[in-house]
Amino acid sequence: MDVVRLEGGQHAETWRVDTNNPVLRVVVRQFPAGDDAAIHEQRVLRSLDGLGGLAPLLLAGDVDGRWSPYPTSLISWVDGAADITPTDPKEWASELGRGLARVHGTPTERLASLPRVSADEEARAKLSGPLAADVLSHWSQLVASSPEVLTHRDYWSGNVVWRDGKLTGVVDWSGAARGPRGYDVSWCRLDLILLFDERIADVFLEAYEAATGQLVDAVALWDAWALARSHDVVESWAPNYAPLGRPDLDEQELRSHHSRWTARLLERT
Repeated sequence: MDVVRLEGGQHAETWRVDTNNPVLRVVVRQFPAGDDAAIHEQRVLRSLDGLGGLAPLLLAGDVDGRWSPYPTSLISWVDGAADITPTDPKEWASELGRGLARVHGTPTERLASLPRVSADEEARAKLSGPLAADVLSHWSQLVASSPEVLTHRDYWSGNVVWRDGKLTGVVDWSGAARGPRGYDVSWCRLDLILLFDERIADVFLEAYEAATGQLVDAVALWDAWALARSHDVVESWAPNYAPLGRPDLDEQELRSHHSRWTARLLERT
């Protein structure tokens, strides 16, 4: 049996496990003791049922300490690997947009068991920085900005996998819920700003809107929300980027990119 730790995340410890008899490849995810994310992830994966091959299948789970003192999910392997250093950033960003469109196209009847995120008091409490007041003053506009869709809640380049230049899957569903499409769109746009620039973030948005056939309402306001949500924590993301090939995005660089994007949005408002 071979066990390989999968990099790029901080919430759960994640390993790929290959067995010889039977020949099988699975993923084991362990969450901190007392964390209810495993329970939620397992509920989400049951509802998604593989999402047409885009999401892993839940194979087994332990949230009661039967296998381990840590809440654990055993899920199927989604064929592919993370890639945040593409040779063609524009096509890569377009694939990210089309992938998110597939997620948001999930039939609403499959989302009934998931919580809502749009009017979450905790989410509002986490907003900080120069744009927070403006976002809070327009909160009702964000809540009503679009119909509810399947919201991943952490859709960034490190939570998708690729094979031969094509997006083959989306992983880490522990936070998924029902919410406005702008939630995921703006979160991924922020990731692309940190990795590249606004031009690549716009390519992603254009591909998403083309795939869904709908414009995203209040994009600038959602961009401001993503910045306010991440204002106090963006430096802590450096360990996510480094093992995936971007060690240059250290704490100082992440803060610098975040501050420049904040300044641009402040100029526009």
